[in-house]
Amino acid sequence: MHRTRLLGAIGVSLCSAVVAWGQPPASGDLSGPLRAHLQNERFTVITSIRGLPLGVREELEPLFGGSLDIAEPKADFQRTDVRGNAQLPNRRLIAAGCSADFHCLVHYERGGIAHSWYVMLFQWTPSATRFEWGGAAPGAIATIEEVQKAVVSGVIKRNAGPW
Repeated sequence: MHRTRLLGAIGVSLCSAVVAWGQPPASGDLSGPLRAHLQNERFTVITSIRGLPLGVREELEPLFGGSLDIAEPKADFQRTDVRGNAQLPNRRLIAAGCSADFHCLVHYERGGIAHSWYVMLFQWTPSATRFEWGGAAPGAIATIEEVQKAVVSGVIKRNAGPW
């Protein structure tokens, strides 16, 4: 009886390992080709939300709950869950950049009870834009070059939101 259970457990473990081995990279990782591509990209610094391509701003809205609720870099925002001014956005842009081959990185912070930092990657063209990847950052990253290095190195792991 014990031998049958042991053999059954071994069989289930082997089947699980075979299935897992054939799966794509863990959800926290960028695909190898995308990682290699981003490593060699040159991003032009974007200093304002309005400087992002329209398609990227339109894709941010549903991810932010239906509005582009984000302050400009260094502007006031709702840093904590104590609502001193409910008119302030609860997100603030830290760094952003877009490349010549239509990738944009957006790094921002979100206030509230759990102050947090995020990075999003978009693929955009004048005709279509899509959210490709996003993750939680360990803190504020000052420049788009540092954001790029953190994404490529795996410091920033995929996150499913909330954004």
